[in-house]
Amino acid sequence: MEEKKILTASGLKKIEEELNELKVVKRKEIVQKIKEAREQGDISENAEYDAARDEQREIEARIGELENIIKNSEVAPEEGIDSKKISIGSKVLLHDKEMDEDVEFTIVGSTEAKSLNGFISNESPVGAALIGHKKNDNVKIETPAGVITYKVLKIERG
Repeated sequence: MEEKKILTASGLKKIEEELNELKVVKRKEIVQKIKEAREQGDISENAEYDAARDEQREIEARIGELENIIKNSEVAPEEGIDSKKISIGSKVLLHDKEMDEDVEFTIVGSTEAKSLNGFISNESPVGAALIGHKKNDNVKIETPAGVITYKVLKIERG
């Protein structure tokens, strides 16, 4: 059995919306494309038919992937969470002491992480080190790039 992955409520909603879009809209569109390609005659040398079938395989693979994520995930609780401590779903404003600049992260489950967009996993070195800290805490974090020290400036629910 796979280990349960943690999702935020908004992350689960996005996954469910994408899954619904693929099942309800994209499947119908691809069936229509395949039908139109078949109507052109010989499918053995029909590039449009091959492209449509490839697209269909990609859609079905993504549907399976999303269904698997939903099946093997649990939503991080939002009620009863101490909003004064960093946890999954927290949006945090930090001051990077070495670079003398402020950075903002939202702590999410690994499935939702997009570090370039500021969504970091609770399993990443930075995310794991921040969990449990409060406003004004100084947090030293070992990363592959070296030690980073952040001061927690602000915590809010993401």
